[in-house]
Amino acid sequence: MVRPLDGVTVLALEHVIAAPFATRQLADLGARVIKIERTGAGDQARGYDRRARGQSSHFVWTNRGKQSLTLDLKQPAALEVMKRLVARADVLVQNLAPGAAARMGMSYDALKDEHPRLIVCDISGYGDDPVHPGPMRDKKAYDLLIQSEAGFLSVTGTAQAPAKAGASIADIAAGMYAYSSILAALLQRARTGRGCRLDVSMLEAMVEWMSFPLYYAMDGAEPPPRAGAAHATIYPYGPFSAGDGRTVMLGLQNEREWQVFCERVLRRPDLARDERFDSNPKRIQSREALHAIITDVFSSLTAAQVIESLEAAQIANARLNTMRDVWSHEQLQARGRVGIADSPTGPLPAFRPPALPEEFGATIGAIPAVGEHTEALLAELGYGASDIAALRAAGAI
Repeated sequence: MVRPLDGVTVLALEHVIAAPFATRQLADLGARVIKIERTGAGDQARGYDRRARGQSSHFVWTNRGKQSLTLDLKQPAALEVMKRLVARADVLVQNLAPGAAARMGMSYDALKDEHPRLIVCDISGYGDDPVHPGPMRDKKAYDLLIQSEAGFLSVTGTAQAPAKAGASIADIAAGMYAYSSILAALLQRARTGRGCRLDVSMLEAMVEWMSFPLYYAMDGAEPPPRAGAAHATIYPYGPFSAGDGRTVMLGLQNEREWQVFCERVLRRPDLARDERFDSNPKRIQSREALHAIITDVFSSLTAAQVIESLEAAQIANARLNTMRDVWSHEQLQARGRVGIADSPTGPLPAFRPPALPEEFGATIGAIPAVGEHTEALLAELGYGASDIAALRAAGAI
């Protein structure tokens, strides 16, 4: 089966999350992704933890389906290997420190004349455009710091304290914009025959995700308050405790649903006419009183009974699942979304790429060991056994 990106070679000067997440999506679609890792320990994300059967949870999530080549890019001989790789690549993705790729001669400007079809995607914290660098171009950027800089923490958490997201959403946002932009660049190249440079900023990706809170704060207005797991501007929309101690999430969107909820779930049709609750703005103002009423009704029921009642009334709801619940989630299991990825320590469960049809032939690729493909790739580039031995002796690989 031919996959959409079969025949596309991606060279990845990457580490940690943002760029590896982008290139993993490309690998899922059939691209050949050659991951350049540091000699010795490899990508620093390999050392974050050992939770995935002796491997890093961060690494196995973002690096399946790739080939690992170790290079010490401070060595001239290693840079020569890079030049040979670039000559065969369709896409170069890098998220090194700002300016690092340029110092190695791996910037778009340094490569575009010799390789006019090459697509170069630079991922950084604050943007790495030499024409419009901005005052924060060289500032260090990590996921939590970007969540803070983009204002995400100011609207997430409780009234008492802000909270970060439980996943690396700034990295993920940047990775997904890099992925989609690379696909667009490949389409454009098919029409024009020329590559281009993509400048993906974690800050700009995260700001794009800030959606309605930004518009709430236009013209000096007040932003929405932090509301914990509840919705800041719609109510009831959020967590409610049942009598068995479990939590049910509600999601009411309009006045028709509010009336049905009062009549069929709470068995209190009078509440729909109560002046404290007869519109969403009023329900927001009387949030505490309404929360007490709903919790009182739910306290005599188990979470399963609450959900059964909500389903019968066609009121949107969800369970507050744990990570363990998600691995065994009946919807994901029924749709065959959990598969297996091979890895250096044995098979690992892995979720299949979302949204891809069977015709795309998307597979769950293997997770590479550090430098697993170094010798094979060097041989492919024309290095003989003695050349490879010399590179190894010099510490270049």
